[in-house]
Amino acid sequence: MTPVAPGTGAPFAPGATVVRRDIHLDKVWSAQPHRAISDTGTLLELGYWPGISALAPTTWTTALRTGDDTSRKNGLANLAAGTWELEPWAWRHTVLRSRFETGEWFSLHHFQTTAGEPLRLYVNFERPAVRTRTGIDTLDLLVDLVVEPDLSSAKWKDEDEYAHGRRLGFITDDDHRLVEQARERALGLLQDRAGPFAAPWPTWTPDPAWPLPVLPDDAGRLRR
Repeated sequence: MTPVAPGTGAPFAPGATVVRRDIHLDKVWSAQPHRAISDTGTLLELGYWPGISALAPTTWTTALRTGDDTSRKNGLANLAAGTWELEPWAWRHTVLRSRFETGEWFSLHHFQTTAGEPLRLYVNFERPAVRTRTGIDTLDLLVDLVVEPDLSSAKWKDEDEYAHGRRLGFITDDDHRLVEQARERALGLLQDRAGPFAAPWPTWTPDPAWPLPVLPDDAGRLRR
């Protein structure tokens, strides 16, 4: 997948497959195919729903299968060292509408039931997405802000993992400084009901004409 400059190239058409990947140490940490909902070239909205098959680290999939979160937390050492393995994983239970803005250190993900009932809004702190020919590359930086669907309250999630990621060197001092700025910005937008928090997000359902998106064969590796 050849990178292109953020905000350049033709926007993805509604319904197009868009691959969102996490990249660390020149390796793919995760890869998920989505359908494009809308794209201005700088603001990209994606849809994701049960049955879509992705690539995920085995420590994460083991935690999901067993219900024991120890495997996922232990996987941070593998992530820092670049020693993880990937396996296919089919998404379950929830529908997501996601929003990525060029240059921003967080993305937003609206979780719903398959019947369209709002569940929560995740503010996922991550490196700014870089567009590729087939999607976007970023890196999840572990900490999240979980917001009630009506925007009435919010709480931080996985701050312990974030602190451990800093101790392992996975999250650099520069990352930390920019994440702290992004956290303040996200909280300010939420408190002011501005930007993506100007109103509660509406429900969304996939177009019934859209088949499940599929990962390209080379989604799990970087081209040279």
